[in-house]
Amino acid sequence: MDSLTHIVLGACVGEIIAGKKLGRKAWLAGAILQTIPDIDFIAGFWLSPAEDLLAHRGFTHSFLFVILLSLFLAALSKRAGWSAGLSRKGWLFFSFIELLIHVLLDSMNVYGTGWLEPFSHIRISFNILFVADPFFTIPLLITFILLLVGNVPVKKRALLAKSALVLSGLYLVYVLILKWQVDAVVNNTLNRKVDENEYYISTPTPFNPWLWYVVSKEKKSFQLGYYSVFDQSDSIDFFTIPKKSHLFPLAASQEAIPHLIRFSQGFYTLQQAGDTIIFNDLRFGKIMGWANPSSPFVFYYYLNKSADNSVVIQRGRMKGWSANSAFYFIHRIFFGP
Repeated sequence: MDSLTHIVLGACVGEIIAGKKLGRKAWLAGAILQTIPDIDFIAGFWLSPAEDLLAHRGFTHSFLFVILLSLFLAALSKRAGWSAGLSRKGWLFFSFIELLIHVLLDSMNVYGTGWLEPFSHIRISFNILFVADPFFTIPLLITFILLLVGNVPVKKRALLAKSALVLSGLYLVYVLILKWQVDAVVNNTLNRKVDENEYYISTPTPFNPWLWYVVSKEKKSFQLGYYSVFDQSDSIDFFTIPKKSHLFPLAASQEAIPHLIRFSQGFYTLQQAGDTIIFNDLRFGKIMGWANPSSPFVFYYYLNKSADNSVVIQRGRMKGWSANSAFYFIHRIFFGP
């Protein structure tokens, strides 16, 4: 998830666990603990862009890292002199819960999280939330602001933070229900229209829980489509994207290929642009794909040695947005294509 969500969530959890004993320091400690797993960004200074994709949300997002760091911080608390008001066991529990919540929350979107690193390289993705979901974050953000600048009595601070967590938790349940509804339509459509479906993923489009992007994997191609929970139809209009794996030998940067295949979890396609081979990760969708199925993919990686792939995730995420495209996006959600 985005950094803002982790910070405000960490502050609210900090208030609940340690607010009575640490006061406002509990917010700061909670916010810091929630952001520690994302320290893996420093790997980008020495790893290639393809390797960095796997390093992010790798070991620092594993259960082993959560346990080891919690034990280390608990042991350090007394030596560092900042354990006042909270016992060593208290710091152990505080650190463990904050770090664990970060790891669990990051598994809610399509990027993939290495829960079992370094023993297994399986990436966990539940595909429930977009990487930044304002409806999940807003209750936490409002509470954080009230705690920060509002004159909230000490006895009511924890109650306010708990209320925010309950609201965000209920929203997560709501999204799970929507996903169940969308998946029912997906399965119904695939059973009727697709003969060789292996498996599929469904994930929300940007900033909302109502319009979903679906990718169905076949042996040599993929079926892509969009579906809103407000659509009147009980099926999805898929369009086919060929995999084009035969283009791999033409790629100048062969060393990046195994990392990209592993990162994409098999949801990829290749395309040729001049003398350059482009690797597309289908899980992140197309740029304004709900409006234009022929648009480029959000995630595209140039398989040549001179290309700059340093911002491969971010460069397509918000590309093409404008007032008109935002208006069409809202129209597509509530009124159909």
